[in-house]
Amino acid sequence: MSQTELHQLSVAELAAQLRAKQVSATEAAQHFLARAKQHQNLGAFVAIDEDATLAQAKAADTLIAEGKGGKLAGVPIAHKDIFVTKDFPTTAASKMLEGYRSPFDATVVKKLADAGVVTLGKLNCDEFAMGGANENSAVAPVGFDAAQPVRNPWNTERVPGGSSGGSAAAVAARLAPAVTGTDTGGSIRQPASFCGITGIKPTYGRASRYGMIAFASSLDQAGPMGRSAEDCALLLSEMCGPDLDRDSTSLDYPAEDFTARLGDSIEGLRIGVPAEFFGEGLSDDVRTAVDAALKEYEKLGAKLVPVSLPRTELSVPVYYILAPAEASSNLSRFDGVKFGHRAARYEDLNDMYKKTRAEGFGDEVKRRIMIGAYVLSEGYYDAYYLQAQKIRRMIADDFQAAFKDCDVIAGAAAPTTAWAIGGKADPVSNYLADIFTLPASLAGLPGLSLPAGFGDGGMPVGLQLIGNYFGEAKLLNAAHRFQQATDFHLKSPVGI
Repeated sequence: MSQTELHQLSVAELAAQLRAKQVSATEAAQHFLARAKQHQNLGAFVAIDEDATLAQAKAADTLIAEGKGGKLAGVPIAHKDIFVTKDFPTTAASKMLEGYRSPFDATVVKKLADAGVVTLGKLNCDEFAMGGANENSAVAPVGFDAAQPVRNPWNTERVPGGSSGGSAAAVAARLAPAVTGTDTGGSIRQPASFCGITGIKPTYGRASRYGMIAFASSLDQAGPMGRSAEDCALLLSEMCGPDLDRDSTSLDYPAEDFTARLGDSIEGLRIGVPAEFFGEGLSDDVRTAVDAALKEYEKLGAKLVPVSLPRTELSVPVYYILAPAEASSNLSRFDGVKFGHRAARYEDLNDMYKKTRAEGFGDEVKRRIMIGAYVLSEGYYDAYYLQAQKIRRMIADDFQAAFKDCDVIAGAAAPTTAWAIGGKADPVSNYLADIFTLPASLAGLPGLSLPAGFGDGGMPVGLQLIGNYFGEAKLLNAAHRFQQATDFHLKSPVGI
């Protein structure tokens, strides 16, 4: 196969060619670096260091030559700029961390490096992972002199989703075979839906949060994004596992080979269909694609079961109380004292804090810090924060009641396809677009989005599958069987 076709290979196919020495890790890295440069207009990458990437590729080639490489040895991927990395700068897409270099790698980055993957660079995202459109980045992408919104490869006038928009755009445009992302309230699943790729958020605590810059600690979770469920399974197998010494939220649950059950029959699989995921607000084109996907599952032997998640509507206000509350606490460390941005002129310590944070944080981050500080303040803590925590438990209980009647839950990943850049200037309208992804995040459940068709304007539609705790293998297999019967995940944007 010629090098010009390398970007059309799946992770599994590329890994097989690398092991068979049909292509070297260095050649693969050079090919994808060239593609990243060719498609700089998308704004997907915020940091590239060819020397660092090629040094990793050379090391991978040595491992493969010695017969020591694992399943992913030599496969090039890229990381969302929310994971700290030694070889590349880390900014969380914020002026606050401009020029920051971490002395260590995040656990997820290290685990994948230990598996032999090669890092192509760092990917754009919403600032501190706060956003659903990737319009909130405050750093200049590679090839630009100023901050730019990431563009959807299917239509460059539309958003790619967020906050992992750079990650989703990179996979959709074939700039990387697979990438890492993070999901706090849907930031893997929604951009995966908008860009026509596959992405999975595992059970909260399965992948270590160590070295992942915190937004909302009880919600943030790392996960892979790729073209297919098989590709995601390969990465997730390496990413998960206990990290008890470094991450207090890490679960003492063993790593798992998520590829082992791919191909299992889904005959008799009970797919729960909640009425709340198909009500007012779901656009007709998305509904049509999701309905067709569910019918395909019936052809594959699955059974559709009506279920109810009665507190779905409450997930938006609950999330936008709890997540900002945690963000206001987590982001208090960015004060200009030890690292990151510091105001150039100030009169005293208090003035330095104020000016540093005013200059360093973008509007959306400031908005969430202020909301969080408000709901945690005396007189409002009981009325807002504690009540939201109670409803969060009820939302989790709703899922457990539903799982008594079904094995997985299905619905749209987002109410609409990707909207135009600048099309949702009102922050609340952005927040409401998370209605289908927030419930699983609040409950800490695994959720996956896979390509399920196309809506108006030829834009991708994602089907969301939600599983019970530690049900990642079941979700990935259900997605894999669907992808064996359909070709939506093989489609690519025109000109890519």
